[in-house]
Amino acid sequence: MRRLPPLTTYYILNLLTDLFFWTIFTLNQVYQVSVVGLNPLQLVLVGTTLELVVFLFEVPTGIIADVYSRRLSVVIGYCLIGLGFILEGSLPYFGAVVAAQVLWGIGYTFTSGATQAWIADEVGEERAGQAFMRGAQFAQAGTLGGILLAVILGSVNVQLPIIVGGALLVGLSLFLALWMPETGFQPARREQRNSWQQMGFTLRGGLRLVRQVPLLASLVAIGFFLGLYSEGYDRLWTAHLLQDVGLPSLGSLDPVVWFGILNAAGIGATAAATALARRFLDPDSPWIALRTIFINCVVLLIGLVTFALTRNFALSVAAYWAIYVSRRLNDPYYAAVLNKKLESGVRATVFSMSSQVDALGQILGGPLMGLVGVLLSIKAAILSSAVLLLPVFYFIRRAETRLRDESGN
Repeated sequence: MRRLPPLTTYYILNLLTDLFFWTIFTLNQVYQVSVVGLNPLQLVLVGTTLELVVFLFEVPTGIIADVYSRRLSVVIGYCLIGLGFILEGSLPYFGAVVAAQVLWGIGYTFTSGATQAWIADEVGEERAGQAFMRGAQFAQAGTLGGILLAVILGSVNVQLPIIVGGALLVGLSLFLALWMPETGFQPARREQRNSWQQMGFTLRGGLRLVRQVPLLASLVAIGFFLGLYSEGYDRLWTAHLLQDVGLPSLGSLDPVVWFGILNAAGIGATAAATALARRFLDPDSPWIALRTIFINCVVLLIGLVTFALTRNFALSVAAYWAIYVSRRLNDPYYAAVLNKKLESGVRATVFSMSSQVDALGQILGGPLMGLVGVLLSIKAAILSSAVLLLPVFYFIRRAETRLRDESGN
């Protein structure tokens, strides 16, 4: 069977992934609060479960992608993610939601390192940065479609977007199994494929590379602090908007429509920002990528503080959009600068290690912010999340110094 070209597959993957994910995510927390009845502590525990699973499985699944097959890893991943969401949407109980996070988390780890490593191997390191940026634009288009589909389905039943989105992700895994190419990757020899020794060798290679290249160590630290601040905000922003700020009336429209509007406008702003960035800020330049990450984090910090402190709806929405855009714009630049220092044999492993420290940050930061939210207020928890972001600026500057040392400037 003739498979699709790599870039075409990558762009379709980005489009459909965000289409299906945002069909689920737009109303996922609304479902967890209004149908399942989770309290703030349970909301945080759901997130912590997910990130703990990611932390435990990131490196093992990344090694599988390096030793066996990137394509196989991605196919398995999306199938598991889809099954997890079908479970969550079908059984509105706390235990089912937690079990779904386990499936989702394991599935995510199969995709997170392997996808970036796969496209980098297929098109070459020099073209990978532009592929990441272009892929982000396709993802934004998919997000808009997913938000619209979520609002339509959610108007019928809040559980429906989660079940349908999960089923579509399972279908995506079948599509990739049939059409996704893999020509740039050379797997381990057959006699090594069942060898834990070979997997251990690959892991040690990734760790050794991080130790030997100081820039990589700084980049991994950046990933940790981007994870440390994020879990508290991610799990509590919906409750803050509903309980502390309040949503204006939209006549006879269901309040969940507000979340569709907020996310649709956010992705529109992100699409515009990404188009400008892609034109003027070359992701294949590590210098430009690091400076862009720094600027995004400044915007992110201001947005977090504003969102936490204001009770004005319009200002809260503006802060939410600033946070939304800066986070989405950071991803392709971070992937591009990290990719520049990776050898093919450990690429998926190091990408996975980066995701793992992000998960570790969320595991540590989430319960802490949940405790602040219970003892003080949700506003205090989000403001504390902004404080946890501050060290990232030191490590961005440190990465710039390491890059300057390596270039001899």
